[in-house]
Amino acid sequence: MARPVRPRRSELATPASNDHMFAKAAGAGADLVFLDLEDACAPAEREAARGKAARALRELDWGRTTRAIRMNGVDTRWAHGDLIEVVTAAREALQVIIVPKVRGARDVWWVDVLLTQLEETLGLPRKGVRLEVLIEETEGLENVGEIARASDRLEALIFGAGDFSASQGARVDTNFDPVVDYPGDLWHYARSRVVVAARSAGIDAIDAPFPNYLTPDAYRTACDRAAAMGYVGKWAIHPSQVEIANTAFAPTPAEIAHARRVVAAYREAEAGGRGATRLDGMLVDAAHLRHAATVAATADLLGIGENSEETP
Repeated sequence: MARPVRPRRSELATPASNDHMFAKAAGAGADLVFLDLEDACAPAEREAARGKAARALRELDWGRTTRAIRMNGVDTRWAHGDLIEVVTAAREALQVIIVPKVRGARDVWWVDVLLTQLEETLGLPRKGVRLEVLIEETEGLENVGEIARASDRLEALIFGAGDFSASQGARVDTNFDPVVDYPGDLWHYARSRVVVAARSAGIDAIDAPFPNYLTPDAYRTACDRAAAMGYVGKWAIHPSQVEIANTAFAPTPAEIAHARRVVAAYREAEAGGRGATRLDGMLVDAAHLRHAATVAATADLLGIGENSEETP
């Protein structure tokens, strides 16, 4: 089964135990909202939160937003119940499950097998529930290539800087930034490995959360830098971050217009028997065509064009 292609510019986290937040999350305009059964829920609330999450997935108007949960890790006592209870109650209303703290391909396999059994038992569409996984352990980063290919349900890898900093023993503040003057991005190596593994497996890469939501300019900078590396989106921990991410991870009207001109120029040259041409004083060859086609495809996916005056 082919993987669905869906926007992931913004993935908004919402505690599954705080049902008063659900309606606002559903209307926030995020590409994906996940109701969090893991870290955002106190341990004593995690089992009761399953029913709250399932009802919200079924009953709220989510519009075009992808509906997801983050389950508890496969090595916890909650994982089995999270899958069985939420899938059974939410049924087709649940589109994506985020699996945290994945250390190896076996963790993804375990979730995939249980979902397959549930789908068969409940009469749900085969492979209807898709997966995203968090790379937030050093062991997971070491195994990221195998993880990225562990299941045909898998649609995205997410870099989780918070737990990763603890796993690595890094000295960081509450925004996961280094507490000393550090040259460059402390997480550049990890981010690079994650995006390369995701792209080589044909799936998306999503960047880490940014807890300091009262600094929108800093969040925008973090989004821009992740987008430059090839990430297609970033977590939002507050609704105020959603529009910033949606804009940062979408091509601008000028970028779209230029990409379409590159495609047209190359096709014209190709029709004339040439493998390269010139546009605005710059060489245009097959590599430029590939990049331009990607920009154009992203614009088509998001429903935006070079003549749009609206913010994506």
